[in-house]
Amino acid sequence: MKNLENTKKYDIKDETDGSHKRSVRSKLVDFRTIYSGKSSADSEMSRMHGEQIQELSIFETTPDSKMYDYRLSLDQVKEALYKYGLTANQSKVYIFLGKYGSKTAPEVCKALRLPRTETYHLLTTLQNKGIVSATFQHPIKFSALPLNKAVWVLVNAEKERVKVLESQEAELVKLWDNIPDFQAKEEKTVENKFQMLQGTNQIHSKINEMISTAKKEFTVLGSEKDFLKFYHSDFLAPLENSEVDLKLLTSSSDRTMYIFDEVDRTKVKRMPDGIKDNLCFIIKDDEELVFFMKNASQSEPQLVAMWTDSPSMIHSMKLLFDCIWDKSKNVHL
Repeated sequence: MKNLENTKKYDIKDETDGSHKRSVRSKLVDFRTIYSGKSSADSEMSRMHGEQIQELSIFETTPDSKMYDYRLSLDQVKEALYKYGLTANQSKVYIFLGKYGSKTAPEVCKALRLPRTETYHLLTTLQNKGIVSATFQHPIKFSALPLNKAVWVLVNAEKERVKVLESQEAELVKLWDNIPDFQAKEEKTVENKFQMLQGTNQIHSKINEMISTAKKEFTVLGSEKDFLKFYHSDFLAPLENSEVDLKLLTSSSDRTMYIFDEVDRTKVKRMPDGIKDNLCFIIKDDEELVFFMKNASQSEPQLVAMWTDSPSMIHSMKLLFDCIWDKSKNVHL
């Protein structure tokens, strides 16, 4: 009986040892599987990281970036889209979708390093503008309209907005006139005013207003880049057939003198070389002055100017203009 009992004990021990070995082998297999999976996951993470770096490269501005050659074009596109009403980050998202195809919101968020909440807000805004669309699938993917169609959509939306504003003008004026004036009926003192103008739209709007109300004289001093901007916005068109005495001082070279093809060349003079290109101002009838604080010759993202009707400031700038005019050379055909 003892032998049988001892044998049974050994058998149980052997069974236990065999079970333990199988368990160990099983665990070893599990560990190998885990490590193999980890290696695969690391590989996948590396691949995704590489793709992300590739996507970010178009927005890199360092000279060692392989997309550095496209930086100037990219900046020009972003600046142009700003004129169509898009903010810097809206332009960035639109360009990313337009150049890299359909993406999910998390992909946009990671690639452009934008906050998650802001990314969703930007995508929603671009959808509302009609230049980004979304799919019904899950996860939702966003794609951008081709640039020519996007510009068409933005321009027509702006035209419709302006039409609505124009149609509401009469009603708004009527409502305004119904409200009485509460100013004291006493002698009103004349106070000189000034107004800060930021961005191309505000500045050109004020200049167009000055041109339309000019009666005697309209003088402009600006750099070559300033007059190029004026030319592309049809700045001089209203003055071509006007009887207003027009005087234009410019630093334009021979290659850009086509700007003044429709203008009497006796009214145009080229400034001496010593005049700096960052000087630009416009005077109307000795009554209004627009002085550029940041003009087209400076590497600033936005033009900034000051409008004023101050007689002392206008007189000072008119003296400066006349002095430079006398020292400047006529431009021949």
